[in-house]
Amino acid sequence: MPSHGALSTQRHFRIDGLSYAYPADPTRRVLRDVHLTVSPGERIGLIGENGAGKSTLVRLVAGELEPLGGDLVRPASLGVLLQEHEEPEGTTLGDVVEHAIAPVRALVTRLESSAAALAEHPDDEAVATAYDDALAAVERDDPWSVDARVATVLASLGLGDVPLDRPLASLSGGTRRRVHLAVTLLGRPDALLLDEPTNHLDDAAVDFLVAELTAWPGSVLVASHDRWFLDEAMTGLVDLDRALDPHGAGGDRQGTASSGGFSAYLVERERARRRWAERYAAQEEERAEIEAAIGVRESDIFHRSTSKSEGRITAKFYADRAAKTQGGRVHAARARLAALEREQIDPPPVPLRFGPLDAGAASSDEVVVRAEGVGVDGRLSPLDLTLGAGEHLLVTGPNGAGKSTLLALLGDRLAPDTGTLELVHGVTVRRLEQHDAWSDLTRSAGDEFDLATRGATPGPATTGLLEPRDLGRPVGELSPGQRRRLAIAITLAEPPDVLLLDEPTNHLALALVDDLERALAGWPGTLVIASHDRWLRRRWAGRRLHLAPARRPGSIGRRLPPNTEVSSTSSEPATTTIV
Repeated sequence: MPSHGALSTQRHFRIDGLSYAYPADPTRRVLRDVHLTVSPGERIGLIGENGAGKSTLVRLVAGELEPLGGDLVRPASLGVLLQEHEEPEGTTLGDVVEHAIAPVRALVTRLESSAAALAEHPDDEAVATAYDDALAAVERDDPWSVDARVATVLASLGLGDVPLDRPLASLSGGTRRRVHLAVTLLGRPDALLLDEPTNHLDDAAVDFLVAELTAWPGSVLVASHDRWFLDEAMTGLVDLDRALDPHGAGGDRQGTASSGGFSAYLVERERARRRWAERYAAQEEERAEIEAAIGVRESDIFHRSTSKSEGRITAKFYADRAAKTQGGRVHAARARLAALEREQIDPPPVPLRFGPLDAGAASSDEVVVRAEGVGVDGRLSPLDLTLGAGEHLLVTGPNGAGKSTLLALLGDRLAPDTGTLELVHGVTVRRLEQHDAWSDLTRSAGDEFDLATRGATPGPATTGLLEPRDLGRPVGELSPGQRRRLAIAITLAEPPDVLLLDEPTNHLALALVDDLERALAGWPGTLVIASHDRWLRRRWAGRRLHLAPARRPGSIGRRLPPNTEVSSTSSEPATTTIV
């Protein structure tokens, strides 16, 4: 939510040498010597592996955590969106909206007071400056149109139909996230600090957010895994994964900057990884040559053979000269090796890889799911759907269209109000929910996996979803992305016949998302994915089901050519379209 400080000319972020380690494990640095500057008009995206420190850096900049070292300058007026917010019991939508816009409304009073003071003291330079500042703030934030802006922002983020007296506690997790994003924007702070702002947003809402950020006059710092959003909205990216330093040495540097969006970053990342691998290989080849030379030359010194025909004096002369020569060469080689180790390049990190998936036992020629007229009042318009064994289906549509509801029906977690739903007898179904829920955040990740899966194999470390060192950490200490990985590992521990994934790419690191997509594309089981991820949708090759909010129960849409999407902002009547 917005945090308003005194008016200041300080409108940029500056991070110099920032480091941090969690108190529970002070020897493990989450962030090390990070440098970053974001000036007004710049929109910088923080990216990196799950656990690389993106959300931690956001919390440090927000003032929620204290760094171990380094300097941090934040704008005086800062709007903050964290991944998790808590509100006092009974807080309503209207409460948080009014709290957000209160500083904007107060600008009218401030301008009137400044004008009255200037009229009374026209020659007072300080009073004139205060009036100029108040006038500039009014021109920037336009307090007289704040109510119209509230309506626009709420509607654009899919909150227009939520009553202002609705308690936030009664809203879904995704809706509450959109509320917090809305009030962050409504506060009109000088700068924005946003952690995963596109989670739970549909296309129209993401488009609105991109337009807002593109026009934002102040500095914007965003942590995000949304590839399309990063490509469209950012002027630069900062990668918190380990990298070589500017001199091409080391390997533990964090905060490599690149200009442009995600597409430009992919090109630069591939070049950087190739350079790192080449420099490391050259270093190890040189190391092997030096070490081999040292071994051979020491052997020459102490085991040099002498011809029997040589006299003792001659033999000693040549042996001493050879020893001196070889000894000098060994000393030089050792000096080269010491220099190499002082400036050594660490081995390139091996990214976590999502391993191949096994499928269930359903035969390839049978229908595993058949739905006729299935619907849920107020949540999902009646639809017909047939899924064969091994078929892959992508479900899209705006918020409220019923994507999660459909997956809950298919997963037998919800009963339909209309129609019939049939699953072939004996078919196993597993569902990854959109929001992770953990009964005990103090339980270790490994114990949570064993409890949920009865010790199934492969475990989350074997599949590449979690580092082995993270299995002993409490779930509450894992990053949201690491908790998402754990949830995916639990879901896939016993591969089912039908796999239902609700927004599977939320919170996942960019590299792992690519691995996940490739693994799922080649999975032989039946797969249903509900997703807002435009990058995923752009490359989807299977069937598609587009849902739209129901205004006329039971309406059926037209068929479209393969891989064609229906616009979620279409003015046509609500439709259900199967491709």
